[in-house]
Amino acid sequence: MSSEIIQISPGLLALIQGKSQALMPFVRELIMLECHIAGTSHLNLEETEPTLKPGDRFILKREPENQFDHFATAIYTADKIKLGYLPMHINESTARLLDAGKQLFGALETKEWKGQWLKLNIKVYLIDR
Repeated sequence: MSSEIIQISPGLLALIQGKSQALMPFVRELIMLECHIAGTSHLNLEETEPTLKPGDRFILKREPENQFDHFATAIYTADKIKLGYLPMHINESTARLLDAGKQLFGALETKEWKGQWLKLNIKVYLIDR
């Protein structure tokens, strides 16, 4: 075994230690669920809808103090515009993962007006590091 010192670039060392944000090998985005966003008919989204494009990423934010749903998970655009919630009947696992500090996000698949209801279909992803 050699005892010589090998130079490692600071960028490579940061990458190995997981401190580099520029390149993250082995990171996967796993699809957790596909659903529509609930509650869009209760919000004024007429001005927001034209800006929404398939592939847009959405922020998932827990609302544990929500009076209607202990596992409430709100969905926001990158500009912090509230779009609605994950449906109540499928939000427990995502809520528990968010509570545990895991990183999740939504991505817009399709959008369609159905009367006063803006149907936004999304995929929810877990970032697996």
